Amino acid sequence: MTHRRRPADRVGGRWRAAVLGAALSACALAVSGTAPAVAHPAGHGHEVAYAALGDSYTSGPGIPTQVDAACGRSDHNYPSLVAAQRGTASLTDVSCGGATTAEMWRAQGAHPPQLDALNRHTDLVTLQIGGNDVGFGTIIGTCARLAAQDPEGNPCQRSYQASGHDQLILDIARTAPKVDRVLRAVRARAPHARVLVVGYPDLLPDDGSGCFPQVPFARRDFPYLRDTEKRLNLMLRLVAAVNRAEYVDTYGPTAGHDMCQAPADRWIEPLQPASPAAPAHPNATGEAAMAQAVRARLERGHGRG
Repeated sequence: MTHRRRPADRVGGRWRAAVLGAALSACALAVSGTAPAVAHPAGHGHEVAYAALGDSYTSGPGIPTQVDAACGRSDHNYPSLVAAQRGTASLTDVSCGGATTAEMWRAQGAHPPQLDALNRHTDLVTLQIGGNDVGFGTIIGTCARLAAQDPEGNPCQRSYQASGHDQLILDIARTAPKVDRVLRAVRARAPHARVLVVGYPDLLPDDGSGCFPQVPFARRDFPYLRDTEKRLNLMLRLVAAVNRAEYVDTYGPTAGHDMCQAPADRWIEPLQPASPAAPAHPNATGEAAMAQAVRARLERGHGRG
């Protein structure tokens, strides 16, 4: 009697699905046209080909100096700072405001798919994506609109859980396989690259307190939205691990410098920015903090984050 062996790809696919399923369960339970920018800074030692992929948290909209108005890309975003401070020989920065995981494969206006920036000679890749897939902008708009109905309550949370399920947890779960697919494509196009998945910085007070009207959310929605961001970051960390990529925590290093802090202390601007930056986005100091987190991860050597 003979036994047919299961194809390796089928086994690998089932393993990946099982691990991703476990990752999503952990997230559900967790509680508190211009060309891409290319820089050539002088450096020492091995020349590293670095490609930066991502959305507006990577590109740095509003931060001087803007080198790509269509994408809101700054020459002081964290990829530019990492490249300059490490002496990286070449940076290809294709990060673009509004990008979702779909823009890894499709053009965004006059900009080609972000994955086109990668090739077999790429040494380093940073990827910060998923916020727009989950709907950061829509969430902020919805919660600000509903706050007037119950300023002391949690109208936004009630709205997203009205169906009996938490819609934002489901959206994070649906985003996980999309990020997984992106990372597999990164590996295929840049098989020798060191790949870092960059998480999102601390947007709201980590202690769950609020700051209405500076950030116009209802008081009890602040901890709900804080936990939602933590779930997103946990998902990114776990999907990175499945793909043998390294995770860069930017939440911890930016805690205490969220949108609710005084202008001199905050690294994330509120909906009415006082420093040059897009609303609810890092300012120049926030981008510098994320750059430091990336550099610290690189200096630790290879290993899963």
